[in-house]
Amino acid sequence: MSDPLQFPDAPLAQAAADLLAFQEHGIASRVIARSAAGNVTLFAIDAGESISEHSAPFDALVIVLDGTMTITIGGTPVTAAAHDIVRLPANIPHGLRADTAARMVLVMLREAPKSM
Repeated sequence: MSDPLQFPDAPLAQAAADLLAFQEHGIASRVIARSAAGNVTLFAIDAGESISEHSAPFDALVIVLDGTMTITIGGTPVTAAAHDIVRLPANIPHGLRADTAARMVLVMLREAPKSM
């Protein structure tokens, strides 16, 4: 993955499509932010491509920007489309397959949640 995206000092909105293009038959990623609390990474996943099942020690959120994907969490498939948010619980195996070309933001939450 690349170094975190450098934002100018002035307020700025950028389209995800301008930050990361699809790669034919591939998966592209770009770190948008990185800190001790976690990472925010933009992914562009071509139709039919997948991220194999794995687990992580912390919760994560997938925010689908465009396209559709099937995310399997603990053996249960979940279909997610543009504007959907999916929670990936810590230590539960998960993976995904892009049903169509799709962009998503992955928010990795490295700090354990505090009790409410």
